[in-house]
Amino acid sequence: MSNSTDESLDPGDFDAFRSDAHALLDACLDHLKAARERPWQPVDAAALAALAPGMPETGIGESQLARELVEHVLPFATGNTHPRFFGWVHGTGLAAGLLADMAASAMNSNCGGRDHGAIYVERAVVEWARRIFGFPENASGLLTSGTSQSTVIALAAARVHTIGREIRANGLRDAPDHFAYCAAGAHSANQKALELLGHGAQALRRIPTTGPSGGMDLARLKELLATDRAAGKRPFCVIATVGSVDTGACDDVEAIADLCAREGLWLHVDGAFGCWARIADRPWQDLARGLERADSLAFDFHKWMYVQYDCGAVLIRHGDAHRAAFAMRPHYLEGQDEGLGGGDPWYCDYGIELSRGFRALKVWSCLRAYGLDRLARKISDNCRQAARMARLVEAADEFELGAPVVLNVCCFRYAPKGVDPQDQDALNRQVAARLQLDGKVVLSTTRLNERTFLRAAIVNHRTRDEDIDIAIAAVREASTGLGRR
Repeated sequence: MSNSTDESLDPGDFDAFRSDAHALLDACLDHLKAARERPWQPVDAAALAALAPGMPETGIGESQLARELVEHVLPFATGNTHPRFFGWVHGTGLAAGLLADMAASAMNSNCGGRDHGAIYVERAVVEWARRIFGFPENASGLLTSGTSQSTVIALAAARVHTIGREIRANGLRDAPDHFAYCAAGAHSANQKALELLGHGAQALRRIPTTGPSGGMDLARLKELLATDRAAGKRPFCVIATVGSVDTGACDDVEAIADLCAREGLWLHVDGAFGCWARIADRPWQDLARGLERADSLAFDFHKWMYVQYDCGAVLIRHGDAHRAAFAMRPHYLEGQDEGLGGGDPWYCDYGIELSRGFRALKVWSCLRAYGLDRLARKISDNCRQAARMARLVEAADEFELGAPVVLNVCCFRYAPKGVDPQDQDALNRQVAARLQLDGKVVLSTTRLNERTFLRAAIVNHRTRDEDIDIAIAAVREASTGLGRR
């Protein structure tokens, strides 16, 4: 006897659901409107109890769910919507993104392929990115969860371009050691990508940095390439960084592109946030020169383009190598000449996901709502604000700047005279935690020259000059207060 029911999981009363949904939307809009008054806060006991991982055998319904979202989820965000959230590299989100996510959720599109509206939106976003970064018309692109996934895709395409498509069938067992090269301090995503592709962490060769912008030492890179080739290794890729996570340092992409052209190497650029300097004012725009010469570029929209998480992207100059690295069409994914099964490209042929969400809509909405010029002005503002922070640090006897501010990252530390450097390290870690708990400013920490520094990465369209001044004052107050204990 069948136990099936004709009921769906849709609301039984759509009018009541509409009322609950509007109440939740109002709460979300209030949250967004009051972002300046909503710093990070620890999850309270009531929310911890509500979020406990007990199995919900019986549902509570949409109405109670809406109330729980407002009471126990919405208040306890990362805090990155706040204008003085400078920790790590956390984007801030946009009002347009809220609208886009609502529409995308209602549509529930699978963007792995087929012929439907969401695919055309992604094609538009990829095309916009191709034009912004100067890639050729036959380049390919894909939206991803972020630069980490984009890096895996780019290096997989680089490997197919270098070794051939047979790498997919044969793996690495008959291939010589293949090495990639990056600056010391480049993002850990590059090492993870090589590990996931089977090359191992040893395949990533780290080059010392030099110069005021912290780029890799090209003379040392040339020496290491020659040494590795003489030892029977096969260099296949150089990874340039535009905007290092620690300090915002940038490699000289133009010079590296020249070297790669001479050496027959794939040039991949990690531009996670820094590549957006390309649309900023000078001098910051100059830090992104040469991106159009890259074979692949990995970057995020959810960092310095302020788009809601998650949305990254990859552009690849050699579209044939890109598709050859991933395309796989079993019989149940055969295309059609017309109908829903038509359309080309199918994005599942260009990455590791078959089922893909509608990430493109929030990027499309961002660019449609604000325009490239307005976004470029905010990126330039963030660079000016980082420079302002550096000037305030340098003007204070008790602070020490960790590295030149070249982009939008400022690293500094409280360094009182007469205090042992290791004690200063501990003090700066305490300062970072104290400021977060007080809700005044969020800074993260990093290590430069074996010392602990406070780190501000300014990728926030809500940040004003006064927020920089408040942040430095808060660090001074917390530092001196802890130092007196």
